[in-house]
Amino acid sequence: MSKALEGVRILDFTHVQSGPTCTQLLAWFGADVIKVERAGEGDATRGQLRDIPGVDSLYFTMLNHNKRSITLDTKKPKGKQVLDTLIKSCDVLVENFAPGAMERMGITWSHIQDLNPRMIVASVKGFGPGKYADCKVYENVAQCAGGAASTTGFEDGPPVVTGAQIGDSGTGLHLALGIVAALYQRTHSGRGQRVLAPMQDAVLNLCRVKMRDQQRLERTGTLHEYPQYPDGKFGDAVPRAGNASGGGQPGSILRCKGWETDPNAYIYFITQAAVWPAVCKVIGEEGWIDDEAYATPAARLLHLKPIFARIEQWTMTKDKFEAMEILNRYDIPCGPILSMKEIAADESLRQSGTIVEVDHPTRGKYLTVGNPIKMSDSPTEVTRAPLLGEHTEEVLRQLGYGTDDLAMLRDEKVI
Repeated sequence: MSKALEGVRILDFTHVQSGPTCTQLLAWFGADVIKVERAGEGDATRGQLRDIPGVDSLYFTMLNHNKRSITLDTKKPKGKQVLDTLIKSCDVLVENFAPGAMERMGITWSHIQDLNPRMIVASVKGFGPGKYADCKVYENVAQCAGGAASTTGFEDGPPVVTGAQIGDSGTGLHLALGIVAALYQRTHSGRGQRVLAPMQDAVLNLCRVKMRDQQRLERTGTLHEYPQYPDGKFGDAVPRAGNASGGGQPGSILRCKGWETDPNAYIYFITQAAVWPAVCKVIGEEGWIDDEAYATPAARLLHLKPIFARIEQWTMTKDKFEAMEILNRYDIPCGPILSMKEIAADESLRQSGTIVEVDHPTRGKYLTVGNPIKMSDSPTEVTRAPLLGEHTEEVLRQLGYGTDDLAMLRDEKVI
């Protein structure tokens, strides 16, 4: 069975997380991703957060599966020649260097177009055009600049960043979509183009419901589904809403049995309007079904705190899995707070390929996250991340370099 992106060759100049997330996803879909690294050093994450001395870190291996690695010194003339040959033979160049770095390397858009007018050049940058365009950005900076941090956390606390890497990995996912769209457009235009995914923009796209709420707040002065309603005051910007759902169906994180010693003994519980009678029956409050104070969604918004306090009295008598099993019988939306340890041990996630065990020549076996996108005619096989420069000779031979050429490039430390 063929792969969705089989035959597409990616020149991967990315490092750390945002760019490698993008190129790994393309590799999972079958693209030939050639990761270009500096000889002797490679991607900085190879050595960051190591748990085994002298071995590529999990930070690196979990972001660079299914790729080939070559080492190349592009500052040397012969290295630049090799790079130009790669540009001529590839479909997409992906980079997440600091602003201006590509131009300082001489890899300008016009130079690439002269060599290969069909090439797509895809970039991650911290900000798009504007006053911050030249600023360097990392994960948490993107979360703050994109609106996520200001709307995350509790009302009486500071802004909070999320553990989900929505700045780095989130931007990589956006860029991958842009690349696939550009490849499709090229099938009838015949031309390459530049694709830009600013991290601020990607985070904001994931926070679009808060932009919705900003406009609602300006128009009405209140947000009924937020915990500040009806007793608290709203300012002129969308506030932090704790664990409220942020949508039309009120929800909250509630304690379950064992919460005193288990920091993840909690469940997320949504009081969906369609199943409100079932909620009342499950918790033993059948009288609420017809009570005017609770009978309608609008009426319940005035009493959400006591409602969830009562529901929590029930959830605290069950562990989170027992509660979930009972609630799902009645189609009541809920979900356990799962720790990384619990997710790693989840057999269903392993069977679906969401959690994968990979064998590495120096690290041994380790768990990684597999392709989150499942395609019936393009199955994903997760292969290990490459060792530094592991495929240099293989790739250059495919470009037409012979044994003597390779020896000369090694002698001159180009590769």
